[in-house]
Amino acid sequence: MHFSKFTDYALRVCLYLGVHDGRVVPISEIARAHNLSQNNLMKVVNMLVEGSYLKSTRGRSGGVQLARPADEIRVGDVARYMEGDANMVDCSTCILLGSCGLVGALAEAKILFYQTLNRNSIADAIAGHPRTRAILMEADNLPDPISRAS
Repeated sequence: MHFSKFTDYALRVCLYLGVHDGRVVPISEIARAHNLSQNNLMKVVNMLVEGSYLKSTRGRSGGVQLARPADEIRVGDVARYMEGDANMVDCSTCILLGSCGLVGALAEAKILFYQTLNRNSIADAIAGHPRTRAILMEADNLPDPISRAS
């Protein structure tokens, strides 16, 4: 299965916020840390807020933070929310539409895929590699990517 960029970005945001737990983080900081477009990240963050994965604070010292502890946010739930409930393949133009034996197998595979991802929380993903936390903690101290290119 292949995730959309929005899902990829959503998981990156959750990991970053999981490491910076308890702190309201500006979206610009997350964009800079991951070298991503702030405009695209805003859309992702808005979706995550709507899905109750993040909470946002407006204003000068505003930003986002996880809506609940990182160990309570399942990776598969975030991915499923961002990907939506679309089928794995587009059957609309297939000559087997309504008569295909793969539909059930693909639906089952999708369910099992998300169940497997749900074995891990955002906290588990952070703890899953010894360098993850350190890299994400240092990422907000990196120089602006534009100045790095100079």
